[in-house]
Amino acid sequence: MAHGPELISPRSPRVSGARRLGKRNFRGKERLFLAEGPQAVREAAGHRGGGEATLVELFSTVEAAERYADIVADARAAGARVHLADESVIADISTTVTPQGLVGVCRFLDVPFEEILAGRPKLVAVLAHVRDPGNAGTVLRCADAAGADAVVLTDASVDLYNPKAVRASVGSHFHLPVAVGVPVEQAVRGLRAAGVRVLAADGAGEDDLDAELDKGTMGTETAWIFGNEAWGLPEETRALADAVVRVPIHGSAESLNLATAAAVCLYASARAQRAAGGCRSVTPG
Repeated sequence: MAHGPELISPRSPRVSGARRLGKRNFRGKERLFLAEGPQAVREAAGHRGGGEATLVELFSTVEAAERYADIVADARAAGARVHLADESVIADISTTVTPQGLVGVCRFLDVPFEEILAGRPKLVAVLAHVRDPGNAGTVLRCADAAGADAVVLTDASVDLYNPKAVRASVGSHFHLPVAVGVPVEQAVRGLRAAGVRVLAADGAGEDDLDAELDKGTMGTETAWIFGNEAWGLPEETRALADAVVRVPIHGSAESLNLATAAAVCLYASARAQRAAGGCRSVTPG
């Protein structure tokens, strides 16, 4: 049974340190970020990177510590410092309108791009010029669900550790390797040298996704480049790809949003790559 709050004042140095992680410059300086809510904290507590536990600290209300006693126990087992705090303290740290009572401080997760290449990836999502953190987190979640081997964020894309991106990934930050700050030219060059076919997803693409599937070209190692939410991919990025592929619009919709298009493309590749053994499903039978 949890007892009274240990951290009463939002002016506590530990609380102040956690609150500052809502800003990108402090995250980069400390190489720490915030994970909020039971799902993200549960994933963080069970994750290790580079031989170290990812979860460093956990701030929890008394009610949340009782409701999610297993998560708090996992956090302690991982070596994280656990602080019971007043609800006002959690609200001060949290970046959400309605905090769920758990906020974790986590070490950065990104890996060198070379490490991703060394893993001989079969399916990769490359986020080029993606500026909306919610979209970035959702594409990361889609890549995770489709069984991708890695995600690459170029130097022109949003911060992987933006709180909105972390929330939108719903724990997928902790599931697959992610490289950040990679120039798109370097990403394409490295992937192609590793034997990966590079496709640019663009609504104005010359090639049709359905036609690619019919031709049987989607079963090879593939990296998809996804562009900016508003204006897609610049011509110089499109020119780097082996093909520019559009998702066909069979109805009257003007277009698909970034995350939806990414999900369609990644699952098309995943299904083609798994065709010999059948398509894996996460839907209960």
